[in-house]
Amino acid sequence: MKKKVIYSAVQPTSQLTLGNYLGAVNNWLKFQKEEENDCIFAVADLHSLTIRREAEEVRSSTLSLLAQFLAFGLDEKKNILYVQSHVPAHTQLSWILNCYTYVGEMSRMTQFKDKSAKHADNVNMGLMDYPVLMAADILLYDTDLVPVGIDQVQHLEIARDIAIRFNNIYGDTFKVPEAKLGKAGAKIMSLTDPLSKMSKSDPNPMGRINVLDSEADIVKKFKRAVTDSEAVIAYDPENKPGVSNLLTILAAAEGVTPERAAEECEGLMYGHLKLRVADAVAAMLKPVREEYNRLISDRAYLMQVAKEGAKRAAKRAKKVLRRAQNAVGLLVE
Repeated sequence: MKKKVIYSAVQPTSQLTLGNYLGAVNNWLKFQKEEENDCIFAVADLHSLTIRREAEEVRSSTLSLLAQFLAFGLDEKKNILYVQSHVPAHTQLSWILNCYTYVGEMSRMTQFKDKSAKHADNVNMGLMDYPVLMAADILLYDTDLVPVGIDQVQHLEIARDIAIRFNNIYGDTFKVPEAKLGKAGAKIMSLTDPLSKMSKSDPNPMGRINVLDSEADIVKKFKRAVTDSEAVIAYDPENKPGVSNLLTILAAAEGVTPERAAEECEGLMYGHLKLRVADAVAAMLKPVREEYNRLISDRAYLMQVAKEGAKRAAKRAKKVLRRAQNAVGLLVE
């Protein structure tokens, strides 16, 4: 049976959050276990350059995210784990795809408009061209399925549109990818604003739990979590979003439903609820943090994983790049 290629890439701009862990990472681990899947995970360092950062920060965060992948339990032998910039085919295909993408399409992208508003002093071409590079990332591996959240659906649609447009001109060159919807993970909201999703780009660090936070930091953040004026513990997202968010997190950490978590915490004061959630999250993330600390101290090993992953990725990517180059008439060696 031919395996389904699943492709996912993450920018190394900051640590992944508890929301990422309970949502995306848990689905990655499920995909990895399923024999019918062929998984590829990339550290998308080129995408992270759209925001100005110090060179050493880019290098260290790239290595850190690779170590996080491994600490989560992603198997570098069963999957392909690699750093995007280590495979030149990404930028080579991106240029070809640029010539089949329209300026109007890029300027209408929601994320481009949002990020342009947030970074008005640095509205660069990379920010606009981001979806084309993402399309190249996906199409290079004959990807069948792409795990996406609601904020990435538009980018996947553009990748599909570009692939279909190219295929209509030159014949079947690219496999047209589809969205991969894993089992819905818990939707984790900000601890300081339970009406907003927990985000690694949140400027308020107290609103998010990072997967590498110390136990002391986890406890401190949960102690300051927003609840409500009614000292009643009930799972009611509409009327009690803060308490319901804590119950959602507790339920995910302990493997029960939010309703069950509410029953188990009935009668507790909010302060005690917060400490119980903090303890459950700290216990869940402790193995990840310990494994990460072990891995990040072994730079040689991480670089070897990156090297081997890039070699395997490049071998696959070369085949698709050659198809595209031949299609448009480039003189291929």
